[in-house]
Amino acid sequence: MTKAKGAHVEKFAEADLSGLREDLMKSGLDSWQAADLISSFLVTRGYGVSTQDARKAAFRMESISCSLPCLQEELEKIAQVM
Repeated sequence: MTKAKGAHVEKFAEADLSGLREDLMKSGLDSWQAADLISSFLVTRGYGVSTQDARKAAFRMESISCSLPCLQEELEKIAQVM
């Protein structure tokens, strides 16, 4: 499964992104657990994601205290349209 060039990833609802961001920032998850949470978020919305990409995104988000637009951008980078 690969991400198609130019494939469109939806703009997620602000409430969904906010909930994900809160879970990531305040739950005390390590990067592996955060990657699982990100993967679950995308899978429940019909996207695939590689475990490695989810871990990299979790690490980037953790290191910069990602805003909602940043979170959307990170999800767009790793989401694989199925």
